[in-house]
Amino acid sequence: MKELEYPFDSGYIMKKKKSLRRQLTLDTEGFQKKRIAVLGGSTTADIVKVLELFLLDNGIEPEFYESEYGQYRQDALFPNSELDRFKPDIIYIHTSFRNLSFRPTPRMSAQQIEEGLENETDGLRQIWDSLKERFGCPVIQNNFELPPYRLLGNTDAWDRRGAVNFVTRLNMRIYEEIEKRDGLYLNDINWLSADYGLEKWTAPEYWYMYKYCLNIDAIPVLAFNIATIIKAIFGRNKKALALDLDNTLWGGIVGDDGVEALAIGQETAEAMGFYQWQEYVKSLKDIGVLLTVCSKNEEENAIAGLEHPEGVLRPDDFTVIKANWLPKSQNIIETAAEINILPEAIVLADDNPAERDIVRAEGIVAPDIGEVNDYIRVIDRSGFFEPVGLSEDDLRRSEMYRENALRKQAQSKYQSYEDYLAAMDMKAEIGPFPAVYIQRLSQLANKSNQFNVTTRRYTPSEMESVAQSPDYITLYGKLADKFGDNGVVSEVIGRVEGETLHIDLWLMSCRVLKRDMEFAMLDELVRACRERGISCVIGYYYPTAKNKMVRELFGTFGFDKISEDEEGNAVWKLDIKDYVNKNHVIAVNA
Repeated sequence: MKELEYPFDSGYIMKKKKSLRRQLTLDTEGFQKKRIAVLGGSTTADIVKVLELFLLDNGIEPEFYESEYGQYRQDALFPNSELDRFKPDIIYIHTSFRNLSFRPTPRMSAQQIEEGLENETDGLRQIWDSLKERFGCPVIQNNFELPPYRLLGNTDAWDRRGAVNFVTRLNMRIYEEIEKRDGLYLNDINWLSADYGLEKWTAPEYWYMYKYCLNIDAIPVLAFNIATIIKAIFGRNKKALALDLDNTLWGGIVGDDGVEALAIGQETAEAMGFYQWQEYVKSLKDIGVLLTVCSKNEEENAIAGLEHPEGVLRPDDFTVIKANWLPKSQNIIETAAEINILPEAIVLADDNPAERDIVRAEGIVAPDIGEVNDYIRVIDRSGFFEPVGLSEDDLRRSEMYRENALRKQAQSKYQSYEDYLAAMDMKAEIGPFPAVYIQRLSQLANKSNQFNVTTRRYTPSEMESVAQSPDYITLYGKLADKFGDNGVVSEVIGRVEGETLHIDLWLMSCRVLKRDMEFAMLDELVRACRERGISCVIGYYYPTAKNKMVRELFGTFGFDKISEDEEGNAVWKLDIKDYVNKNHVIAVNA
């Protein structure tokens, strides 16, 4: 919804909450349903209402549990039948500087202050440990904004008796805990309040009158940031940035002005703006964002512009380059097909408002990026690519997709597809979930929508639990070939009931489609079942708007369909007694 895209009008959102919600709930088919517990150290009623809007806008239909005013600690540490019955999928702890039980004073000793710091940190640890033990779901924790006044003036920052110093060190303790804990995430209100303006953010009248720890007008800023984290945890991030060229990556029109006249580099203010924008775009590759070109241009001119000696980006920084005179919506759809993602996973950055409107009609996000000085701010603060953890696969994603392009080129050299697969020298590593891959496996489960028969989502804690349970069989799969390593690309979770295994999750990354990896996984699953005395495997297919490609997956495996309802939910069965291995082109665990 345009009204909820960054940069948004906070006042408008606060006034129109009800009407915006009515529009957003007209059609929620295909939305992820999530139970969200909000444990507040201050009033949270409007925060919850606005958070719901941003989540709905990201395809998540939330149900909320909201703690009573200031009862966040009690709800976290002590039995609560209502919260226990609610069984949250995610918990947000809304605390602020006003919830600190300890604050240093100039008369305190260094030891007293250190004890106060440790007590505050330990109180948070107790909350996180208790919530993990009781619910095992992701927890989002606020850090602390700086105090609204400085008793010691500038000395407050470096003197341990200063409140600014204390908050800064407490925040560092929180970061250290988050770094070593799976399933704990940061909502950075320290940065948000600084960006918004600390004086406006902490407006005391809202605390005195309503017990809101922030300015009511800042609630959409806070809620948008929380929603960005939640949608990232549940796999709703965008995956690629499609870039127009003329007046988007550089100033000027390469076909008319020539390469030498383009504004890019260090000579003018405009050129420097485009140079810094290109630096930012290139850095997105380091967090796993795929870069593509979508430009109305001659390809020869586009390549010449990308080879400008003062530019930062080069043609090989892009996974796909579409420089032609076709409609941009068509180019984006074709780009998505080439790299095996959905068109709605692509963001278009284009300076032309008309082009943005056309692609929006096709369900593709195209933010109003304004002038070049605004480009970085708009893309960065929109949270399209919010990382919740960086894996080795994230760091190598662009390289992996470029290797896929080489695979497609190589395919044309062989007379048959079977010959091509045999020549790929594919090697797979398949086995039970190891601890080192839990984070990546959870990330993959939350991101994979197309080749995913049940689209169940798992937090790292849930992944860890099934990996350690004797009631489950788990398999992860890595695939490499002569062009490179694809990393972790597939996972299976099966629940054991007597001599039957029920498939709770079966998914694969679309970047290894048609490589027979699914057959290699099936062979290993059958082998693991036989070792456990399991004779029958039951597979389930639950249709969504995005996973039609696997509707007949179990049929291709040799399963028999035993039931299917009018909505397409199907149950399949395989008797493994006479099963014969189906993978003949991938060397497994060699």
